[in-house]
Amino acid sequence: MSEPWLTIIGLGEDGLDGLSEASRSALSGATAVFGGPRHLALAEAGPTGIPWPVPFDTAPLLERRGLATVALVSGDPFWFGAGSTLAEALDPDEWRAFPGVSTYSLAAAQLGWRLEHTTCLGLHATSFAPLRAALSRYGRAIALLRDGSAPAELAAWLEDHGFGAVTLHVLEALGGPRARVRSLAADRFDLDDIHAPVAVAIDGQGLGPGAGLPRTPGLPDDLFDNDGQLTKRPIRALTLSALAPRAGEMLWDLGAGSGSVAIEWCLAGGRASAVEAKAERAERLSRNVATFGLGSRIKIYPSRSEDVLPALPAPDAVFVGGGGSEALFAQIIEAVPPGCRLVANAVALETETLLISLHATHGGTLHRFETAEAQPLGGKLGWTPARAIVQWSVTL
Repeated sequence: MSEPWLTIIGLGEDGLDGLSEASRSALSGATAVFGGPRHLALAEAGPTGIPWPVPFDTAPLLERRGLATVALVSGDPFWFGAGSTLAEALDPDEWRAFPGVSTYSLAAAQLGWRLEHTTCLGLHATSFAPLRAALSRYGRAIALLRDGSAPAELAAWLEDHGFGAVTLHVLEALGGPRARVRSLAADRFDLDDIHAPVAVAIDGQGLGPGAGLPRTPGLPDDLFDNDGQLTKRPIRALTLSALAPRAGEMLWDLGAGSGSVAIEWCLAGGRASAVEAKAERAERLSRNVATFGLGSRIKIYPSRSEDVLPALPAPDAVFVGGGGSEALFAQIIEAVPPGCRLVANAVALETETLLISLHATHGGTLHRFETAEAQPLGGKLGWTPARAIVQWSVTL
């Protein structure tokens, strides 16, 4: 096995003093050192230093394949760093890595937090919406932010979304001589002299009971922008139970509508391909995905399911929310891999009849769900039934 030509080094704010002998040796022997301007200065790269392109692009580094090269990244290269991006583009024997201490570890050590009980997020180039799933009365999160202006933007976002009572710990340049930590409530944020690199630790202890998103299936319907055509909360909970999401699994949500099923699937750790042919609903679906910060997990296909199925990544589960045709189900059954879970809901009698026929042919389970809600009836209350749902679920 040949010697790796690329060395990925995790660099801290203490610069060369914090590097191992192996990291220093790689730096001294490199013909080129890639990094941000701050990293190049901390590593004293000199004439071998090459700043990363803006926007970030690994192409110039990969063009040096075979030449002794170093890539400098912050802390742990494989925790919201460029390490995985580089590794995915190379063979295993082309690279080696010397990770440093992550900002998350430095923050937890500063605050005395259990890192295994803390949500860690990289929000450098995304919205703050992914925090919605992490915020609760007893929740804690550490987020890496873009620059010195981002903490104030985060505080405003938290206040706008009802989380103004959380405590923010603003952590600057941890691990080096410029390190500074200041704490204050989000709704009292008044810091205007924050310097990068910066992270913010969020402690939800100031929140009241019930704050944040529930972790069980069946989120309230009003959390989703919808036109009334969505899988309602009780049926959605039953549907997700049948779909049985697991971390990393891929869902096809066919006829996604508002995207409520795909969104809850992804909040449970999965990924989804959401197909919606109607333009207005596809736009609404896109807004809901953005609201929950799931743009990296859900890909939207504004198309008919029958037309796009061949282009979708192989699924672990498929959900058909209503209106599926015999031809569509035949196409699904032909396309999916063995062991794929299929769940279909029907409201119309014609679709119900189709699901009964599919159950007779392919097996699985068939359920009929009927729900009713107490609503005013004169001066009292009476039961108002919802439309019955027939659900077919099967492992193919």
